[in-house]
Amino acid sequence: MKLIVGLGNVGKEYENTRHNIGFDFIDNYLGNITYKSNNYGSYYIKDGVIFLKPSTFMNLSGTAIRYFMNYYKIDHNNILIIYDDFNIKAGRFKIKYKSSSGGHNGIKSIIENIKTDEFLRIKIGILSENIINKTDFVLGKLKNDEKEIIFSLEKTINNVINDFINNKDPEYIMNKYN
Repeated sequence: MKLIVGLGNVGKEYENTRHNIGFDFIDNYLGNITYKSNNYGSYYIKDGVIFLKPSTFMNLSGTAIRYFMNYYKIDHNNILIIYDDFNIKAGRFKIKYKSSSGGHNGIKSIIENIKTDEFLRIKIGILSENIINKTDFVLGKLKNDEKEIIFSLEKTINNVINDFINNKDPEYIMNKYN
């Protein structure tokens, strides 16, 4: 089994925010589906792949991922995380494997909970202006021009997801897309 996780925060107040980019890319990839849910998140299972939107809030994402890993016996090399990155310009992305959290609390929680940094991640850039307050910015609503720039990546990100599902090696994926 594989686990593809979009990071974000649950609740109406967080919809269409920069911090929920991971949720949005999962939703866009899957299209119009109905998620199942449990105490750890909303999920959809198809052809041996679990798509997850944790309900544990961003900073506790690792708890949900550890639950799904343990329950479905998923190896850390079969995990892909999609999330916002404050340090990358909007409209750009970076694929990483085996690296630090880079200051992202959701990734920090995952590393702490699964006891490794060896998992694939897609960092979606959200930086679009000079920022005074980082928290207010990441939790702020996406402007229309930002949406257009960020979601212009959708086809490419979907291709990355497909390569991951089709068992492409992390090095292959990074070399192909970075």
